[in-house]
Amino acid sequence: MIPAARVQASIEILDDILAGAPVEKALTGWARRSRFAGSKDRAAVRDHVFEALRCKRSFSALGGSSTGRGLMIGSIRANRGELEALFTGERFAPEPITSADALRAFKSDAEKYDIPEWLWPRFQNSLGDQAVAAAQVLQSRAPVHLRANLAKTDRTGAIAALHAEGISAEVHPACDTALEVTEGARKIAQSRAYADGLVELQDAASQAVVAALELKPGLRVLDFCAGGGGKALALAAHSGVEVFAHDVNSGRMRDLPARAKRAGVQVTCLQPEEVAQQAPFDIVLTDAPCSGSGSWRRAPAGKWALSEEGLRALNVLQFDILKSAAPLVGPKGTLAYATCSMLDDENGNIVDAYLKANSDWIESFRKSWLVTHGADGFFSAHLTR
Repeated sequence: MIPAARVQASIEILDDILAGAPVEKALTGWARRSRFAGSKDRAAVRDHVFEALRCKRSFSALGGSSTGRGLMIGSIRANRGELEALFTGERFAPEPITSADALRAFKSDAEKYDIPEWLWPRFQNSLGDQAVAAAQVLQSRAPVHLRANLAKTDRTGAIAALHAEGISAEVHPACDTALEVTEGARKIAQSRAYADGLVELQDAASQAVVAALELKPGLRVLDFCAGGGGKALALAAHSGVEVFAHDVNSGRMRDLPARAKRAGVQVTCLQPEEVAQQAPFDIVLTDAPCSGSGSWRRAPAGKWALSEEGLRALNVLQFDILKSAAPLVGPKGTLAYATCSMLDDENGNIVDAYLKANSDWIESFRKSWLVTHGADGFFSAHLTR
């Protein structure tokens, strides 16, 4: 595909998404209809689409409209590309630029930095002097991070194994398992290092949430909101730690047994009715459902789907999860609360409200990881009796 055809394809996909289609469904549908598109074409179109979604508000202003065409015009202007060379109206290319495509000035900082208008005050209050820098980071592509699987190797061994397959990675400072891929990221899924379980795709801050726990042989640990099981696998990589995983939707854990086998670790998946039977646990990790504001680079549609009402509903759920998980913790155990959010509404405010309502619990640890630190945004707090 010529560059102009990639732009036109991106316009059509973005229009589908703006009309309500899920992002991956829109991309997959286009790929199935476009058998002529090679792997580089698909990757380029995907990059166009995700950049446009990350920067939807600012690109709409730069492109003159909130349409797929406007977003792609805004993208090309933001990247100082040659509009006339791409928008020619020739075969497979978008129609030429007209006066209707004129850019306009940004109406607010929230628009300039691609944050929903209603959320900008909360975003600023939560991040303080880091708000603008964090919003700017969210406008860019996320780095690719790997976890060195301590059950099979360490970071030095993982780096060497990856290097042998043309994948360059370097140590990330978030914790002692974290790596950042600097070259060859698209080769990871087909690499021997990945297939043999030496490495796992996992954001560095997500790994740091696990690393912050005091894990020792003999402990029984429950990943209470396991999802796909990334943190459960990281927990199980610590020798002598017995790990259990639970999710209210057990279908989310369907791939976890195969992933654990590849990693050479043991994770016991529990159905909801089995959790209380296995209690008490020494550590219960609750990685609660949240806005995902710390990972909006990877899932930008979530930024625009979030509403004030939706955020309030999440806050109720987050508090309820803490209430549900607390009875599962042993007398001297730790209740760990975590989110991949940078908003106080979902982090410190939830923990503070729980502590106020439950005076027998105290906080022993609290930390935030921001996207300005070179990873996704995360938060974690440890509570003990």
